Amino acid sequence: MKKFQKYLFGAMCVVALGISAGTFMKVNAAGEAVTISGQPVDLTYAAEKALPAVVHIKYVQNSKTQTVRMQRDPFEEFFSDPFGFFGSPNQGGGTRERQIQTPKKTATGSGVIISPDGYIVTNNHMVEGADELTVTLNDNREFSARIVGTDKTTDLALIKVDGKNLPTIAIANSDDLKVGEWVLAVGNPLGLNNTVTAGIVSAKARSIGANGVESFIQTDAAINQGNSGGALVNARGELVGINDMLVSPTGSNIGYGFAIPTILMNKVVADIKQYGTVQRALLGIKGGDVINYINEQKENDKEVDLGTNEGVYVSEVDAEGAGADIGLEKGDVITHIDGKKVTKMSELQETMFNKRPGDKISLTFLHNKKSVTKSVTLKNAQGNTKVVKQADMDVLGADVRPITSQQKEQLNINSGLEVIKVNNGKIKDAGITKGFIIQKVNDETMKSIEDLQQVVKDASTSKEPVLIIRGIYPTGKKAYFVVDLSE
Repeated sequence: MKKFQKYLFGAMCVVALGISAGTFMKVNAAGEAVTISGQPVDLTYAAEKALPAVVHIKYVQNSKTQTVRMQRDPFEEFFSDPFGFFGSPNQGGGTRERQIQTPKKTATGSGVIISPDGYIVTNNHMVEGADELTVTLNDNREFSARIVGTDKTTDLALIKVDGKNLPTIAIANSDDLKVGEWVLAVGNPLGLNNTVTAGIVSAKARSIGANGVESFIQTDAAINQGNSGGALVNARGELVGINDMLVSPTGSNIGYGFAIPTILMNKVVADIKQYGTVQRALLGIKGGDVINYINEQKENDKEVDLGTNEGVYVSEVDAEGAGADIGLEKGDVITHIDGKKVTKMSELQETMFNKRPGDKISLTFLHNKKSVTKSVTLKNAQGNTKVVKQADMDVLGADVRPITSQQKEQLNINSGLEVIKVNNGKIKDAGITKGFIIQKVNDETMKSIEDLQQVVKDASTSKEPVLIIRGIYPTGKKAYFVVDLSE
């Protein structure tokens, strides 16, 4: 009887184990795929989650007429006017003006829907200069898109379509990614829509010198032309990065793809939505990886002992910057921010990028090989703690238009913007009057209203928010003005 009971008990345990295992499998079949150590990874769940939220973007830049100055052909001069009877005041110096038609430009790429009401993240290089943007969803629905804001420093852009209840993707914290973890690249490479490739995270916080702020996720998932702006997702189908570029001598994938982590993407999106431009919090230093500095010195037969082989070597300190306020000096090494270890410049950039002017951080650095920890208030590019808002042309308080061919000929100039109306604003404050022709602003030649718009935006968030305007009056008198954009 005891022997029978022992067998019965054993059989019941096996049945119970079978029921438990069956229940476990059913629960997880309804949710996400489960990976077992040493077993192949099933990425079908991740692909199913990501594909509906990844869109195809078509970029169009329309053909435009441009006036260019070209070297004159001496043979053309001889045959068309051998005795020089005819001439033009515009033809001095062996050059002449000619109007050319630029070709229409088209390109395609990818984007990721991050909200049901139509906000889409993509790359800045995918939308810069576009006259038209057409977004096609995974289900072939088509929308026209507008640019909400861009950030060249990270190569990110936020665009918007008028839609409701659009498919979205869950956004994960890219800091949680581990090297060796499986990921999918989802996009529209080489004209092949809705394409998924798989690989692993090859490295994190990678810097390759392509963008102003870099902390790339490196992956061997195949990324090709057209993948730009698409999604890098983890095995749970969550967004961890925006695919940005590949590094290849052939122009096609050889195993080195790079994605912008979501920790940077989230900051760009939040700032564009709230302020219209990305907020930069600066330490006011220049530097690089400690190990790179040490190796450079070794190449010059110099031995260096900084007290560490990791961190950020400070090569220059702005006297009016936040770093100088706490005594940071050239030769110091930054090792921690808010207690988090910093081993290289890209990690420092990633952490700093997620701060705003006025934020306080705890900075740990080595000064003469001794560790120092101090609290510092971060500043903007203009040296104060205010949030910086990007100015628009409206701040100028003036209407302008490109000059006519007749004006070019009369004044012997190639381009410019004529001030046709002056209202209350920065232009009036500077003393510029109606009729003045703006030729250059901050050394940028003004050929179109868009040129002026861009230089105003750039200057308003720069270290020195001023416009140096050079131009000419209809009488031929030249003049320049300084326009202060600060509030």
